[in-house]
Amino acid sequence: MKLFKSLLIACAIFGTGVAQAGKATVAAAADLKFAMDEIVAHFKTENPKDTIEVVYGSSGKFHTQIQQGAPYDLFFSADISFAQELVKAGHAASEAVPYALGRIVLWSSNRDASKMTLDSLTDPSIARIAIANPKHAPYGKRAEEALRATKIWDKLEGKLIYGENIAHTAQFIQTGNAQVGIIALALALNQTLADKGGYYLIPENLHAPLEQGFIITKRAAGNATAQRFADYMNSKAARTTMTRYGFLLPGDRNK
Repeated sequence: MKLFKSLLIACAIFGTGVAQAGKATVAAAADLKFAMDEIVAHFKTENPKDTIEVVYGSSGKFHTQIQQGAPYDLFFSADISFAQELVKAGHAASEAVPYALGRIVLWSSNRDASKMTLDSLTDPSIARIAIANPKHAPYGKRAEEALRATKIWDKLEGKLIYGENIAHTAQFIQTGNAQVGIIALALALNQTLADKGGYYLIPENLHAPLEQGFIITKRAAGNATAQRFADYMNSKAARTTMTRYGFLLPGDRNK
Protein backbone atom coordinates (compact mmCIF):
# COMPACT_ATOMS: atom_id res chain seq x y z
CA MET A 1 0.00 0.00 0.00
CA LYS A 2 2.83 2.39 0.89
CA LEU A 3 4.52 1.59 -2.41
CA PHE A 4 1.27 2.34 -4.29
CA LYS A 5 0.92 5.70 -2.54
CA SER A 6 4.53 6.54 -3.33
CA LEU A 7 3.95 5.77 -7.00
CA LEU A 8 0.89 8.05 -7.05
CA ILE A 9 2.89 10.87 -5.49
CA ALA A 10 5.72 10.38 -7.98
CA CYS A 11 3.27 10.47 -10.89
CA ALA A 12 1.73 13.67 -9.57
CA ILE A 13 5.13 15.32 -9.21
CA PHE A 14 6.81 14.21 -12.42
CA GLY A 15 3.64 14.20 -14.52
CA THR A 16 3.36 17.95 -14.22
CA GLY A 17 6.31 18.36 -16.53
CA VAL A 18 4.64 16.37 -19.31
CA ALA A 19 2.26 18.07 -21.75
CA GLN A 20 -1.07 16.38 -21.13
CA ALA A 21 -3.66 16.15 -23.87
CA GLY A 22 -6.66 18.35 -23.29
CA LYS A 23 -9.34 20.57 -24.74
CA ALA A 24 -9.99 24.28 -24.86
CA THR A 25 -12.96 26.18 -26.24
CA VAL A 26 -12.22 29.58 -27.74
CA ALA A 27 -14.67 32.45 -28.16
CA ALA A 28 -13.21 34.58 -30.95
CA ALA A 29 -14.24 37.79 -32.64
CA ALA A 30 -15.57 37.06 -36.12
CA ASP A 31 -12.79 39.04 -37.84
CA LEU A 32 -10.43 36.24 -36.79
CA LYS A 33 -12.36 33.54 -38.67
CA PHE A 34 -9.86 32.88 -41.47
CA ALA A 35 -6.66 33.63 -39.56
CA MET A 36 -7.70 31.66 -36.49
CA ASP A 37 -8.73 28.62 -38.51
CA GLU A 38 -5.21 28.48 -39.95
CA ILE A 39 -3.56 29.07 -36.58
CA VAL A 40 -5.57 26.28 -34.96
CA ALA A 41 -4.58 23.92 -37.77
CA HIS A 42 -0.88 24.79 -37.29
CA PHE A 43 -1.21 24.39 -33.52
CA LYS A 44 -2.78 20.98 -34.03
CA THR A 45 0.22 19.73 -36.01
CA GLU A 46 2.50 20.59 -33.09
CA ASN A 47 0.06 19.45 -30.39
CA PRO A 48 -1.79 16.53 -31.97
CA LYS A 49 -3.36 15.36 -28.72
CA ASP A 50 -4.91 18.74 -27.95
CA THR A 51 -8.36 19.78 -29.12
CA ILE A 52 -9.18 23.43 -29.83
CA GLU A 53 -12.77 24.33 -30.64
CA VAL A 54 -13.51 27.86 -31.82
CA VAL A 55 -16.83 29.70 -31.75
CA TYR A 56 -16.92 32.94 -33.76
CA GLY A 57 -19.20 35.86 -33.04
CA SER A 58 -19.63 39.34 -31.63
CA SER A 59 -17.14 40.43 -28.98
CA GLY A 60 -19.84 42.29 -27.06
CA LYS A 61 -22.09 39.25 -26.92
CA PHE A 62 -19.24 36.99 -25.82
CA HIS A 63 -18.43 39.53 -23.09
CA THR A 64 -21.97 39.19 -21.75
CA GLN A 65 -22.05 35.40 -22.10
CA ILE A 66 -18.81 34.92 -20.17
CA GLN A 67 -20.17 37.02 -17.32
CA GLN A 68 -23.16 34.69 -17.30
CA GLY A 69 -20.99 31.57 -17.08
CA ALA A 70 -20.64 30.51 -20.74
CA PRO A 71 -18.15 27.61 -21.05
CA TYR A 72 -15.33 29.39 -22.89
CA ASP A 73 -11.68 28.90 -21.94
CA LEU A 74 -10.21 31.75 -23.97
CA PHE A 75 -11.79 34.95 -25.26
CA PHE A 76 -10.30 36.85 -28.21
CA SER A 77 -11.97 40.24 -28.38
CA ALA A 78 -11.89 42.68 -31.29
CA ASP A 79 -11.93 45.41 -28.64
CA ILE A 80 -9.50 44.83 -25.79
CA SER A 81 -11.73 46.81 -23.42
CA PHE A 82 -14.19 43.89 -23.27
CA ALA A 83 -11.39 41.59 -22.13
CA GLN A 84 -10.13 44.18 -19.65
CA GLU A 85 -13.59 44.53 -18.14
CA LEU A 86 -13.77 40.78 -17.58
CA VAL A 87 -10.41 40.91 -15.79
CA LYS A 88 -11.64 43.68 -13.50
CA ALA A 89 -14.87 41.77 -12.79
CA GLY A 90 -12.98 38.63 -11.75
CA HIS A 91 -13.92 36.50 -14.77
CA ALA A 92 -10.36 35.96 -16.01
CA ALA A 93 -7.40 33.81 -15.01
CA SER A 94 -4.95 36.06 -16.85
CA GLU A 95 -4.42 39.68 -17.69
CA ALA A 96 -5.80 41.02 -20.97
CA VAL A 97 -3.07 40.38 -23.54
CA PRO A 98 -2.96 42.62 -26.65
CA TYR A 99 -2.68 40.52 -29.81
CA ALA A 100 -3.39 42.83 -32.76
CA LEU A 101 -4.70 46.06 -34.22
CA GLY A 102 -7.54 45.65 -36.71
CA ARG A 103 -8.51 47.84 -39.68
CA ILE A 104 -11.81 48.51 -41.43
CA VAL A 105 -12.38 48.63 -45.19
CA LEU A 106 -15.10 49.30 -47.73
CA TRP A 107 -15.85 46.12 -49.68
CA SER A 108 -18.32 45.08 -52.35
CA SER A 109 -18.89 41.89 -54.31
CA ASN A 110 -20.21 43.70 -57.40
CA ARG A 111 -18.37 47.05 -57.42
CA ASP A 112 -14.70 47.90 -57.41
CA ALA A 113 -14.45 49.23 -53.88
CA SER A 114 -10.78 50.08 -54.40
CA LYS A 115 -11.96 53.05 -56.45
CA MET A 116 -14.41 54.23 -53.78
CA THR A 117 -14.19 56.35 -50.64
CA LEU A 118 -16.66 56.78 -47.80
CA ASP A 119 -18.21 59.72 -49.68
CA SER A 120 -19.06 57.27 -52.48
CA LEU A 121 -21.67 55.75 -50.18
CA THR A 122 -23.92 58.76 -50.70
CA ASP A 123 -24.39 57.73 -54.35
CA PRO A 124 -28.19 57.40 -54.91
CA SER A 125 -27.64 54.10 -56.76
CA ILE A 126 -26.49 52.52 -53.49
CA ALA A 127 -29.62 51.50 -51.60
CA ARG A 128 -28.25 49.21 -48.87
CA ILE A 129 -25.00 49.43 -46.91
CA ALA A 130 -23.97 46.77 -44.41
CA ILE A 131 -22.08 47.36 -41.17
CA ALA A 132 -21.83 45.29 -38.01
CA ASN A 133 -24.20 46.30 -35.21
CA PRO A 134 -22.42 49.13 -33.34
CA LYS A 135 -24.21 48.20 -30.10
CA HIS A 136 -22.12 45.08 -29.54
CA ALA A 137 -19.66 44.66 -32.45
CA PRO A 138 -16.42 46.70 -32.25
CA TYR A 139 -16.07 46.80 -36.04
CA GLY A 140 -19.57 48.23 -36.29
CA LYS A 141 -18.77 50.85 -33.70
CA ARG A 142 -15.66 51.90 -35.61
CA ALA A 143 -17.66 52.00 -38.85
CA GLU A 144 -20.14 54.35 -37.23
CA GLU A 145 -17.30 56.52 -35.91
CA ALA A 146 -15.78 56.77 -39.41
CA LEU A 147 -19.11 57.67 -41.02
CA ARG A 148 -19.77 60.31 -38.38
CA ALA A 149 -16.24 61.72 -38.74
CA THR A 150 -16.88 62.05 -42.48
CA LYS A 151 -20.21 63.76 -41.65
CA ILE A 152 -22.29 61.37 -43.74
CA TRP A 153 -23.85 59.19 -40.99
CA ASP A 154 -27.16 61.10 -41.04
CA LYS A 155 -27.35 60.80 -44.85
CA LEU A 156 -26.74 57.04 -44.75
CA GLU A 157 -28.54 55.87 -41.64
CA GLY A 158 -31.68 54.96 -43.56
CA LYS A 159 -29.65 52.75 -45.93
CA LEU A 160 -27.85 50.78 -43.25
CA ILE A 161 -28.45 47.12 -42.46
CA TYR A 162 -26.75 45.58 -39.47
CA GLY A 163 -24.93 42.28 -39.19
CA GLU A 164 -24.75 40.44 -35.87
CA ASN A 165 -20.97 40.39 -36.25
CA ILE A 166 -18.45 41.33 -38.91
CA ALA A 167 -18.61 37.93 -40.66
CA HIS A 168 -22.40 38.17 -40.85
CA THR A 169 -21.97 41.66 -42.30
CA ALA A 170 -19.70 40.31 -45.02
CA GLN A 171 -22.34 37.68 -45.84
CA PHE A 172 -24.91 40.43 -46.44
CA ILE A 173 -22.61 41.88 -49.10
CA GLN A 174 -21.64 38.52 -50.61
CA THR A 175 -25.27 37.53 -51.09
CA GLY A 176 -26.33 40.87 -52.56
CA ASN A 177 -28.50 41.89 -49.61
CA ALA A 178 -26.25 44.93 -49.44
CA GLN A 179 -24.39 46.47 -52.36
CA VAL A 180 -21.42 47.54 -50.30
CA GLY A 181 -20.38 47.55 -46.66
CA ILE A 182 -17.70 48.15 -44.08
CA ILE A 183 -15.93 44.98 -42.99
CA ALA A 184 -12.66 43.87 -41.43
CA LEU A 185 -9.52 44.00 -43.55
CA ALA A 186 -8.78 40.49 -42.28
CA LEU A 187 -11.91 39.22 -44.03
CA ALA A 188 -11.36 41.19 -47.24
CA LEU A 189 -7.91 39.61 -47.60
CA ASN A 190 -9.29 36.09 -47.58
CA GLN A 191 -9.09 34.62 -51.08
CA THR A 192 -12.84 33.97 -51.27
CA LEU A 193 -13.62 37.67 -50.85
CA ALA A 194 -10.47 38.99 -52.52
CA ASP A 195 -11.36 37.19 -55.76
CA LYS A 196 -14.60 39.20 -55.97
CA GLY A 197 -13.04 42.62 -55.86
CA GLY A 198 -10.73 45.07 -54.19
CA TYR A 199 -11.24 47.13 -51.06
CA TYR A 200 -10.78 50.67 -49.82
CA LEU A 201 -8.77 50.96 -46.60
CA ILE A 202 -10.57 53.46 -44.38
CA PRO A 203 -8.13 55.98 -42.84
CA GLU A 204 -7.42 55.02 -39.25
CA ASN A 205 -7.62 58.64 -38.10
CA LEU A 206 -11.39 58.51 -38.70
CA HIS A 207 -12.03 56.12 -35.82
CA ALA A 208 -10.67 54.93 -32.49
CA PRO A 209 -8.00 52.21 -32.70
CA LEU A 210 -9.25 48.64 -32.96
CA GLU A 211 -6.87 47.33 -30.30
CA GLN A 212 -7.63 43.67 -29.77
CA GLY A 213 -6.82 41.45 -26.79
CA PHE A 214 -7.45 38.04 -25.26
CA ILE A 215 -7.81 36.47 -21.85
CA ILE A 216 -7.78 33.01 -20.38
CA THR A 217 -11.09 32.86 -18.54
CA LYS A 218 -11.48 32.06 -14.87
CA ARG A 219 -13.09 28.77 -15.89
CA ALA A 220 -9.82 27.76 -17.59
CA ALA A 221 -7.50 28.43 -14.67
CA GLY A 222 -5.15 25.45 -14.68
CA ASN A 223 -6.19 24.35 -18.19
CA ALA A 224 -2.83 23.49 -19.74
CA THR A 225 -4.24 23.32 -23.26
CA ALA A 226 -5.64 26.83 -22.97
CA GLN A 227 -2.26 28.08 -21.76
CA ARG A 228 -0.42 26.30 -24.57
CA PHE A 229 -2.69 27.89 -27.16
CA ALA A 230 -2.33 31.32 -25.54
CA ASP A 231 1.46 30.95 -25.71
CA TYR A 232 1.25 29.73 -29.31
CA MET A 233 -0.33 33.02 -30.40
CA ASN A 234 3.12 34.60 -30.01
CA SER A 235 4.83 31.91 -32.10
CA LYS A 236 6.42 32.77 -35.43
CA ALA A 237 3.84 30.67 -37.31
CA ALA A 238 0.88 32.39 -35.63
CA ARG A 239 2.33 35.87 -36.06
CA THR A 240 3.05 35.21 -39.73
CA THR A 241 -0.55 34.16 -40.29
CA MET A 242 -1.95 37.17 -38.47
CA THR A 243 0.26 39.54 -40.45
CA ARG A 244 -0.83 37.97 -43.73
CA TYR A 245 -4.43 38.80 -42.83
CA GLY A 246 -3.63 42.46 -42.33
CA PHE A 247 -3.30 42.61 -38.55
CA LEU A 248 -0.64 44.85 -37.01
CA LEU A 249 0.93 42.93 -34.14
CA PRO A 250 2.38 44.00 -30.78
CA GLY A 251 6.10 44.61 -31.25
CA ASP A 252 5.65 45.44 -34.94
CA ARG A 253 4.04 48.84 -34.49
CA ASN A 254 7.25 50.85 -34.76
CA LYS A 255 8.85 48.85 -37.54
